[in-house]
Amino acid sequence: MNTVNGLPAHVLLVHAIVVLLPLSALLLVLTALSPAIRRRLAGPNAILSVLVVLLVPLTTSAGEWLERRVPESATLHQHTELGDSAIFYAIPIAALAVVIWWLQRRTQAMSTVVTGIVAVLSLAIGAAGVYGIYRIGDSGAKAAWSSSVSQNESGEQPPR
Repeated sequence: MNTVNGLPAHVLLVHAIVVLLPLSALLLVLTALSPAIRRRLAGPNAILSVLVVLLVPLTTSAGEWLERRVPESATLHQHTELGDSAIFYAIPIAALAVVIWWLQRRTQAMSTVVTGIVAVLSLAIGAAGVYGIYRIGDSGAKAAWSSSVSQNESGEQPPR
């Protein structure tokens, strides 16, 4: 899937990653910290997190297709390099979300030690994931817009 209704699929898929990965990271932390939230949302977050893992390769593949069709630039190169790391944020979030769901189903109350370890891991992994996706998205926005938005209405570059 390279295009959707004439638009590059990457442009559409990336929005799903930018929204859903931080959401799954937030839910990961909340389910790790709160037994009440864990009972209600551990399962849905495990499903959401796995969905994000499946979306990342689709998004990067669509991005590679798009990369071959736009002019090369340093910002584009940086974005593609960073984009390749997205899976390394998505997998740990999904793995820990599944662990939390599994532990919650197996035992109604996780032990204090397990809860503490899972909470610390969730905070670290969730924060890393959100920051990583921010960096990828920021570099993509710069690659897409840095040269085209700086022109004024007459099409001339503004003085620097």
